[in-house]
This record gives sequence, structure tokens and C-alpha cells, in this order.
Amino acid sequence: MPSRAQTLALIGNPNTGKTTLFNALTGLAQKSGNYPGVTVEHKVGSLVLAEGPALDLIDLPGTYSLSAHSPDEMLAVDVLLGQQEDAPAIDGILAIVDASNLRRNLYLVSQLAEANLPLIIALNMVDIARHRSIRIDAEALSQALGAPVVPICAHRRQGLDALRSELANLDTAPNARGSHRRPELPAPLLRGIAELQALSTHPLSATEALRALVDEDSYAEQRLLAEAGDNAVSALERLREADPEQSLSELESKTRYAWIDQLLAGSVSQPSELRPSRSDRADQVLTHRVFGTLTFILINALVFQAIYAWSAPLMDGIDRFFSLLGGSTSKLIPPGPLQSLIVDGLIAGVGGVLIFLPQIAILFFFIALLEDSGYMARAALLMDRLLTRIGLSGTSFIPLLSSFACAIPGIMATRTIEDRRDRFATILVAPLMSCSARLPVYVLFIGAFVPDRPLLGGLVGTQALALLAFYGLGALVAIPVTFLLKRTLLKGDPPPFLLELPSYKAPAPRTILLRVYHSGRAFVVRAGSIILATTVVMWALAYFPREAELTQRHQLERQAAAPAQLDYLKQHQAAELIANSYLGQAGHLIEPAVLPLGWDWRIGMAVIASFPAREVIISALGTIYSLGDGVDEESESLRTTLASAAWPDGRPIYTLPVALSIMVFFALCAQCLSTLVVIQRETGSWRWPLLSFTYMTTLAYLGAWATYQWGTALGL
Repeated sequence: MPSRAQTLALIGNPNTGKTTLFNALTGLAQKSGNYPGVTVEHKVGSLVLAEGPALDLIDLPGTYSLSAHSPDEMLAVDVLLGQQEDAPAIDGILAIVDASNLRRNLYLVSQLAEANLPLIIALNMVDIARHRSIRIDAEALSQALGAPVVPICAHRRQGLDALRSELANLDTAPNARGSHRRPELPAPLLRGIAELQALSTHPLSATEALRALVDEDSYAEQRLLAEAGDNAVSALERLREADPEQSLSELESKTRYAWIDQLLAGSVSQPSELRPSRSDRADQVLTHRVFGTLTFILINALVFQAIYAWSAPLMDGIDRFFSLLGGSTSKLIPPGPLQSLIVDGLIAGVGGVLIFLPQIAILFFFIALLEDSGYMARAALLMDRLLTRIGLSGTSFIPLLSSFACAIPGIMATRTIEDRRDRFATILVAPLMSCSARLPVYVLFIGAFVPDRPLLGGLVGTQALALLAFYGLGALVAIPVTFLLKRTLLKGDPPPFLLELPSYKAPAPRTILLRVYHSGRAFVVRAGSIILATTVVMWALAYFPREAELTQRHQLERQAAAPAQLDYLKQHQAAELIANSYLGQAGHLIEPAVLPLGWDWRIGMAVIASFPAREVIISALGTIYSLGDGVDEESESLRTTLASAAWPDGRPIYTLPVALSIMVFFALCAQCLSTLVVIQRETGSWRWPLLSFTYMTTLAYLGAWATYQWGTALGL
């Protein structure tokens, strides 16, 4: 028995059921993370076999070949070749292939066979191949390849016992490696590999040299040029121009497909003519310009409704639970800094993290459902034509739609976007979609200051139109922002939108539930700790300093107060304490900056207090105006108090232009700390959340300023 668990790499083309197989083999015994210097997420799962050594299975990003042109493809190559920092050495490869598209899938296998590692082939989707009258002799294919070939149906969990048995018997001894067949590369490629290996100042494997030789503008070429310099440049130019009638990439492709045809000649039989499948017939409707678009709108309306409305009872339940927990805890601890820290800082902070879980779980449930069924690729196809005009692709639509409920799951959903520039552009504009945390702000100020007048014969009112306008404002602003980003910071040639439409299939419940579980856990573990820490910091700013004289006077006032006056006195004292806190002092400090927006220091302080979560502005205003922290956006007392608030000269503070400027600011500003933390997690750098916060805050300030100034000039 080896001293460490053996490590196998699970790799395959996209849409081959790789994630389904990984979940079926590892279940809950998996974790996700990023290697140092890499933002692409990978997963590692533990696989305990009945006999043989324990195995660690690394789920590498899906790729069609080892020609790496994107970060996720490069990660797969680096891990396979032992070039990735902090990644364990690979002892073997588990390659999953689609039995219904075997010739194309074996192209990657032909490259993996050259990695000098033990190889096992999981022949997935044999049920679909059988339905298409494709007959595969797995034993004959195994003998021709010189490696085990195991037929499985991952989403039905068929053939997994046989696969586990092959994994248990995998011989990873050095003298057993390389026993499988591999393509015989032609002389021009072999000469080029040898010459590049001689030029490199660091040990260069044959696989790396081949990729640098054949793949122009790839990661492998860039690394070779960085190491060997001008000598490599001239060598690559000479080697690539040796045969003007045939490029090296064409030569490699012909060699590999000739090898694949030899493998399949005696092991696969299929109909000579293609017959329309059930997926083809379904696509006649689901990808139709009219009917497909209508179906797409209905499906996304359901997803949006689920994220937005179905999560509400669960979120309310979490909110009530932590409110009750805070109330019970406050009775056990005497009033003072410790009680406030635990109740207002820790308990409220944990609640502020977990309250997002229902939305994240529902979102990833639908994403997993649509992906596993094969529909997600069709959705990207339908939306590509529209989003291409602003520099994105169809894969950005689902994350942007999800961000209307909450930007956090929306940003996490951008992991499905392969192109880095498109992914980062989507991440940067996703917070412009009005999330559910902004809804209380809209409801409060629209209800208090926008007159409800019927329009179109009473079919719609001005308040409803105002709400719709603020929900659409962020999406409208996102168009020029995206256009600008794709032509400046994220400039580059638009990637070709090459999309495979996988066959429709019944989603695997186990895969979907595991996806929901791991996504929720990743959010709590990664973002939750930082969110909680910042919430505690905001509590400290709102609680301290507590001047001894002021605190003693408050205690004496409470002791002398009549029972009927006690609640009012507590609320008034809370408002006075927060006005004298560091947070209140910050409100006074920024008052000159917010005066052009029509705001006073109280509004400025409430905006600062809402940084951890934007909906906190409601309770912050309730505390500031001595109404307590139990008010919500529907509280008539809060609306009345805001309407009667006045400047020292008697002018009302909250007018319609002021209310509109506040709502414009919240529609365009960075949503909350949680969003910025998740942006950092997904991009691997604080540069992008700082950019997001800066440009959104600038847009929000300018928008609020223009709204107030124009509204005042128009006499609103």
C-alpha cells in the first residue's frame, strides 16, 4: 500500500457527463478550491474502494483537446503534466467519453495516451448510443487501445461497480506506464518536438513541446517564448513554414483521426445514414426564433419568480429565527458592549450571511436542472444574437437574470462562461441588476413620496411604473458599461461562439442536489467569513464611542421614566448614541459631499451603515429617527417621520427629487459587501471588486446628483 492516496485526473469533453460521474463516485466527500495563481475552480473528491488503495479524484475543467487557449484548459494541462503549483502528482487518468460521439471524443484520448500515465476509459451515455443504433464492442475497443474501457450510464448509476473494480486494479507502477497504444506522430512533428526540447532552458515534456509547436498563440507557446526567447521565435517560424501546403495542426489532426479510425474499425458499427433523434425534433421548437424565444421567456420567468418569490418564506424564516435568537440571547447577557457585540454583531452577522442561502440554493437548483437536461446550451444559443451586440455572448444571460434576485448567485453562475473577458465583463455589470435587497428602498420611498395616480384607464399606476423604471434602470445602464469594458480593459477579439447542443436527457436528482449543496457550502465558507467580519466592524463603528457621561445620563433617564414613556425614551437614546458614534461622525463628515444630492448627514450615515447589506438602510433610518430598529419598508410611522423631517430653516428634507435621488443612487451603487467579496473570490484579485465599487459609486453619485438637480429645477 502506498503511503499516500493515489491521485487520478478525471477529464473529458464538455457535456459528456463528467460532473455526474464525479458526483456519483465521490458524493459528499469532495471539496472545491483554486490552486495558487489560478482563478479557475477545481474539485477534489475521495473515492474509497472495496479493495485497493484509496483514490483522490481531481475533476478537471472540460476540454476538447490539450490545445490550451483559456485558463481552464491550461489548468487541465498543467495538472496532468505536473506543472501546477501545490497540485499532487497524477498517478493515472480516468477519461470519460460520450459513446454517441465516440470519434470526436477519442481525439482528446489520443492526446492523453501520450502523457505516459495509466489510462482508463469510462464509456458514458451508452443508452443514447444504443437508441441511435450505435453498437460498440467495449472489449474489442479495449484490446485495440490497450487500456480498460468500461461502459457506464452515469446519470442512471449503471456500470459504476465495474468502473470501481477497474480503478481498484489500476497499476500505477512506473514499469506499467505507457502500455496502451498511442498515435505514431509523423517525422516533421517529431523533429520539431526534439528541437524545441533542446532549446528550452527547463525540462520540457514531449506533450508540452508538441503543443507549443502546433498551437499558435497558445499558453504553451507563450511559456516557451518566455523561457527560450528569440531562438524559440525563429525556430517556431521555420518549423511551421517547412511545408507550405499543409500546416502542422492539419498534419496532427489527420494523424490522430487516422489512428482513431483504426481503433473504431473493428469495435464500432453505426447506421450509414443519420436519423432525426428526439433531441432534433425537440429543437425544432425549442431553438425556433419565435416559439423557442417564447419558451425561453416562460422558463426564465419561472426561474426569476422562484428566486424572487419562492425564497421569500425561507428568508423570512431565517430572519425570524435570528431575531428570536438575538432576543433570547439579549435576556441572558447584561446590557453593554458584550451583549451588543454578540446580538447585533455576531448573531446579526451570521443571519446576514445565511439569509442569502435560499436564493443561492434555488438558483443553482435551476441551473443544475437546465444544464443536466441539456437545455442551458439552447438558452445560450437563443440569447447570443442579442448580447453579442453589446460585447457579451448568450452564456451571460442566466447570470444576469439571476442577479435581479441577488448578485451573489448571479456572479457565481458566471463560472459557466468559458471566455475570461466575457466572464469578467458579466461579473462587473451583474451588480447593476436591481437585486431584492434594493426592493425595500424602492417600496419605502415610492410609497412615501411618489403620488399614486392611475394611468391607462386604471390598468397601471404611477407607483408601479416608478418601480418598473428603477428595476430597468440598472439593466439599461449596463449596456453602455459593457460596451465600454469590452473595448477598453477587457478588449480583445470576440471569441467564436462555438456551441455543442448535447442530447436532452432526464436530469439526475443526485447530481442536482449535490450541486445545490456544494454551491451553498462554498458561499458560506468562502464569502461568509469575510462578510461576518465586516459586519462586526460596522457594528463597532455604530456602537462606539460610548461616552461615560452620556451613558450614565441615559440610565438615569430610563430609571425616572414612566412605563408608557420607556420605549420612546429607549428609541430616542439609541438615536442619540448612534449620532455620536463613529458611524454618526462619518455621516457628519461626508455631509458636504452629499448636500448636492439633497441629503443631510442622516441619509449619508444610513447609506454608510447599509454597506454590508443595502436593505439595512430601513432599520438604520428607523434608529436615526427614534423609531427603533423594528420598522420595515411598509411602516407608516417611518414614512410619516421622513415626510415631516426638516432642515434647521424649516424646509422639508425629503422631497420627491430627494427620494428619487436616493433610489437612483441605490439602483446604481455597488450592492453590498457580500457582492464585492464574491467578485474577489471569483476573479482571484481585489482589483476587480475595487473597480466595480469605484465605477458604480461614481455612476450612482452622478445619477443621484443629476436627478436631484433636474427634479428641483422642474419644480417636483
